[in-house]
Amino acid sequence: MKKNIAKIVIFIMLLIVLTATPIIYNRIQNKRAQQAPPPPVSQDFLKKSLNSNTQITAAELPNEIFIQVPFIVQAPFANWDALHEEACEEASLIMMAHFINKTPAGDQNQWEKEIQDLVKWETDHGYKKDVTMKELAQIAKDYYGLNATAKYDITLDEIKTELATGHPVIVPAAGKILPNPNFSNGGPNYHNLVITGYDSQGFITNDPGTRNGENFRYTYDALFNAIHDYNSQNMLYGPKAYLVFE
Repeated sequence: MKKNIAKIVIFIMLLIVLTATPIIYNRIQNKRAQQAPPPPVSQDFLKKSLNSNTQITAAELPNEIFIQVPFIVQAPFANWDALHEEACEEASLIMMAHFINKTPAGDQNQWEKEIQDLVKWETDHGYKKDVTMKELAQIAKDYYGLNATAKYDITLDEIKTELATGHPVIVPAAGKILPNPNFSNGGPNYHNLVITGYDSQGFITNDPGTRNGENFRYTYDALFNAIHDYNSQNMLYGPKAYLVFE
């Protein structure tokens, strides 16, 4: 009698395990799917080109756009010291300068020199380690002779419209809420990156905060929610903004 009861108990336990396993597995997979980064950009998408003279309205936005912008990382030799930890604004501006001037970004030695030179110039001219979009626009004008405009209280469609008319944009972000798995220590407090395109999955960016940042994809919500201009008190109080070049 006891042996029969034991067999019944074992049978019931096995039945519970077999029934529960698919449910648990599906929950785990669903959770992973929610946390997983968006898929990488396809090569077919990256090969597409755009006429920078295109004129387009928000109502006529294409489904996808990509603009090839030279990529550099803010720590070219993976030396994440105090200077390079704060060099995202400089790296983003350098990328845009090469894009506008149609010059190659060169190699790591050139990246390092350009970053060091720009940081020194900013320091000599009284800029702090973190700068707002308006300040970055002034730096772009004074250092590179570029015409840039900081736009505020922006919408997602306004960013897409800039891209659709051939203008990559620099966006400021609260780095702690940017879902980039390549960031360490929870990500930077303040971050800058270049948006180079979009498709049905989200925005395509050149994120200088990681060596894996070229054509890095963020979902629309993830990036737009993180967009905040620099605020020394609390990054989440900073207005939504971007920097666009004429």
